[in-house]
Amino acid sequence: MTSRSPHNVRSDNELLPWSHRQGYPMRVLVTLLAGVGAAVIGTFAHRMGASMNIPYGLVLAFVIVGLSTWCARSRCGVTGVAFHLIASGATAWMIAAASTGDALAPIGFSGDLPYFSQKAGYLWLLGMIVVQMAFLFMPPSWFVIDTRTSHAAADMPSADDAPAADDVSVSGEPVTDDSATDNLIGDPQQAR
Repeated sequence: MTSRSPHNVRSDNELLPWSHRQGYPMRVLVTLLAGVGAAVIGTFAHRMGASMNIPYGLVLAFVIVGLSTWCARSRCGVTGVAFHLIASGATAWMIAAASTGDALAPIGFSGDLPYFSQKAGYLWLLGMIVVQMAFLFMPPSWFVIDTRTSHAAADMPSADDAPAADDVSVSGEPVTDDSATDNLIGDPQQAR
């Protein structure tokens, strides 16, 4: 095995995503912008399929909010979820309040319309809060970005460290001085 030197192993900080390497104020800003972005994209997507009573857009919108919330919790902890919830909730509710005449986030339907056409707006606005609140009750270990797996490649022997072809036994193991005769036969008990 090779030893870890500064030349062949990157630091744990370099292995983290860009937004996780920033200072706390910048991580909070990224979290707020991600919350606004998730709310805008989710608001546009949540009505897809609602007219056919197949709310795939609502599911997609919840997945987008969930992924963004996971990143917020991973980036800033529980306070990151709070910032994300405030930013996304305020954005989605402002769009709903401002869209009284258009169909961005229509709420309050009645009449002969499919169920999800009537309720998709309410389900989106309330469901996005529920989805984000669920992330508060998940264990913190689910939000850790493990950088140890990337060191496995650095611990592997390089091609320069590989034994020569004549230094390898039939079983593929390197031959050492005290096990040379044992490994050539394959079964050490038979050689004795």
